[in-house]
Amino acid sequence: MMNIEHLFSLQDRSALVTGGSRGIGRMIAEGFLRAGARVYISARKADACDAAARELSELGTCVSLPGDVSTLDGINALVAELQKHESSLDILVNNAGAAWAAPYDEFPEGGWDKVVDLNLKTPFFLTQALTPMLEKAATDHLAKVINTASINGITLNPRRDTYSYHASKAGLIHLTKRMAVELAPRRIVVSAIAPGPFASSMNKEARDQAAEVARRVPLGRIGEAEDMAGAAIFLASRAGDYVVGSTVVVDGGSAWARINRGETVPTG
Repeated sequence: MMNIEHLFSLQDRSALVTGGSRGIGRMIAEGFLRAGARVYISARKADACDAAARELSELGTCVSLPGDVSTLDGINALVAELQKHESSLDILVNNAGAAWAAPYDEFPEGGWDKVVDLNLKTPFFLTQALTPMLEKAATDHLAKVINTASINGITLNPRRDTYSYHASKAGLIHLTKRMAVELAPRRIVVSAIAPGPFASSMNKEARDQAAEVARRVPLGRIGEAEDMAGAAIFLASRAGDYVVGSTVVVDGGSAWARINRGETVPTG
């Protein structure tokens, strides 16, 4: 018999959320905690990561593991720290990300490399490094990997000169499909979320001009923490077991509104 409470439960699961100290990562971390998981959050700024973990610990077990996952050395250091707490890992959320905006004729190599390394290279190599822990967790349930993409990987944002960001998020959506095919036979399900306008330090427009942004969203508002947490819990729980390689768009209809207004076209 179908058990709805079990279907969406993360009770006793372990989860690592990169970029988990703020914004979308923190929304996901809070949702996982409320669903019963033990959550480890990682961020480059140790003070912010520690402070977020202290606050989130009011909801359950939340541990700060600060570090820079943009390099292989940083990835290996994070994995080593996680292994001091857990022998296996049920859920990995590759959420750490960066953006860079500059006019086409002035776009710098540094802005390209910083964004593509963190947004596209890191999810692959961090998942690779954690695959043994994910496989170990995949016993009576599946292990999960969730990549944070963006609607800017699906449609073009005509108001932003974010060339490397658009490219990295489109690449991550396709990488999610390829990784999913490889890892599904190992009982690791890979999927992605493509957020639209959520208030964050990366999306300052949604944070600081919510009413203006909301006018471009068919649903009439920007995203809320429950919207992001709900999508992540769905994918991380038994409810999302058969969603393999897909990207769930969580944007209130923003991406398709761009197309209908003639502002842009789909990228793939």
